[in-house]
Amino acid sequence: MKEPSACVMFFLALTVILGRSYGVQGGYQDYCVIGAGPSGLQMGYFLASAGRDYIIFERSNVSGNFYVNYPRHRKLISINKRWTGKTNKEFNLRHDWNSLLSHDESLQFTKYSKEMFPSADRYLDYLRDYQQRLALNVQFNTEIRNVRKEVCEGAPDGHVYTMVDQRDVPYKCGRLIIATGIGKPNIPDIEGMDLVDGYEDMSLNKDDYEGQTVLILGRGNSAFETATHIYGSTNLIHMIARSRVRLSWATHYVGDLRAINNELLDTYQLKSLDGVLEASLSEVAIVKDADGKLALKIVDSGPEEESEDTFDNFAMREPYDRIIRCLGFTFDNSIFNETMKISFPKGRAKKYPSINHNYESVDHTGMFVAGTASHSLDFRKSAGGFIHGFRYSARALHRLLEWRYHGNAWPSTTVPHQQLLTHILKRINEASGIYQMFSVLGDVIILGNETYTYLEEFPINLVHNLYEMSGHKGSKIIVLNLQYGPNFSGPGNDIFRLDRATGDPSDAHKSNFLHPAFYYYEKLPTEHQMKYKGMSNHLPRPDLLHHIVEDFLTTWDASTSHILPLRRFLENVLNKDMRNYFAEDCMEMALTNLDVPYSCQEFYMNGAGLAGSTLHMSK
Repeated sequence: MKEPSACVMFFLALTVILGRSYGVQGGYQDYCVIGAGPSGLQMGYFLASAGRDYIIFERSNVSGNFYVNYPRHRKLISINKRWTGKTNKEFNLRHDWNSLLSHDESLQFTKYSKEMFPSADRYLDYLRDYQQRLALNVQFNTEIRNVRKEVCEGAPDGHVYTMVDQRDVPYKCGRLIIATGIGKPNIPDIEGMDLVDGYEDMSLNKDDYEGQTVLILGRGNSAFETATHIYGSTNLIHMIARSRVRLSWATHYVGDLRAINNELLDTYQLKSLDGVLEASLSEVAIVKDADGKLALKIVDSGPEEESEDTFDNFAMREPYDRIIRCLGFTFDNSIFNETMKISFPKGRAKKYPSINHNYESVDHTGMFVAGTASHSLDFRKSAGGFIHGFRYSARALHRLLEWRYHGNAWPSTTVPHQQLLTHILKRINEASGIYQMFSVLGDVIILGNETYTYLEEFPINLVHNLYEMSGHKGSKIIVLNLQYGPNFSGPGNDIFRLDRATGDPSDAHKSNFLHPAFYYYEKLPTEHQMKYKGMSNHLPRPDLLHHIVEDFLTTWDASTSHILPLRRFLENVLNKDMRNYFAEDCMEMALTNLDVPYSCQEFYMNGAGLAGSTLHMSK
């Protein structure tokens, strides 16, 4: 590790003096993580495991402070799947949406609750134990403010990040990791918004809604969670939002409306007073009538627009006793100094800060984003905004940092070609990271003449910069990506149609459900190809592409439908016979042919002789 730069040494001396005089606790760390929620703790675990100099700042006195108040009705929608019929820990993490990654077998959330959708209070217990048992360096009751960059000659990125806490104690960091989530309520600038109740402070007492007509602004999980909580007490509930209801079982996106929260859809479709409608909130104003009730008034935007007065069946013509705002959350950038520009993407992901595919801010080198706030990279595409997804993106970020700042290449294994088939089969049938972060993290296989180097859970959008990001050189690669079909869901699609799935291996490319796809490149894609690959394409056009047909059990181990087509694909790529032979067959072919299959050559090269009845694919 490099010696601290002069500006860092000066700061360390200053904090020692301040500490003696005023009891100041500030100082310099190579890594500062802001936020001790799940992503901050997960990053802390990886930094601690690598022996890095780090600190986690938490403004409250508990880990995971977000869960103290949210969800308001205390039931999580993350699956707590305790039983899978298997004992393989890696496989079980595919269906455990709450546990963080660690070496401690006791730190699995499945041991904390038997509920399929557990209480947020139990998750607070879990995060507390995770932090304490792993001795993660969290400084509680420290609210970071005024984050800014300061030029520092000799620092890894040419600058350090400075900040203070609520007591004006100063801190400096070589690298900054933002793990604050998106905990700021989204409050649009609409006339009369001050008259409504916010999800963050609404009453949880059902008696307060007895015999009331209620309008809920929003139509996500928080809105439906609220409706489910109170609809047994109300006269009726109406819900309004700009876009139509998106059901997670139709879109494969966990952030869309979950079945556990969608009870109001029954009372709407069965005409039991409740209702759901689409309208832009920018077109309305909230006003209080003479009786103290709240009404929506359409804002007339021009002479071409019709107001509610031009027809008498305006859907929300009756006033409401109460309006509740449930419009989700957004990123809070108030911790940054005014000189620190923070960009946001356009479109639906605009509530997240803009970052590159290496999780680094587009505005500031050396500042990285972990956890929910990094979801702009895969918004509505994968699970990066949720614990079961970002625990893996946090690990990917840590591996990127290890190579960039410490010269430690991405973890890998290098073995003979003959083991590739079984290696792949094990990964597609067990691995949790590529399963949960489908279409974002994939396995990269670097092909040599006789061996391959296997990199797990690499960000597939960085394959064109493979060496720069991983420390591994290579030209010929296979990228293993788990992905859904492009035309499965969408407005008007019947996702339960009879032909929704295919079982024919020859139609594997038409698979709608999650399935493995293999992209073979003779040479790495270029930056231009990555940039213009198309929104619907996972990767640029490869030299060879192979899909394994979707499977009802999501287990790709059928000899004819799954393994045989994959083996033939690998044979085409490697130009080798990848079949396995009995030892006796190898001996016969060696005596009767000038050449023997590759597996037989490997068998004799390893000195296995003819002992045993079969040739095994692993050493």
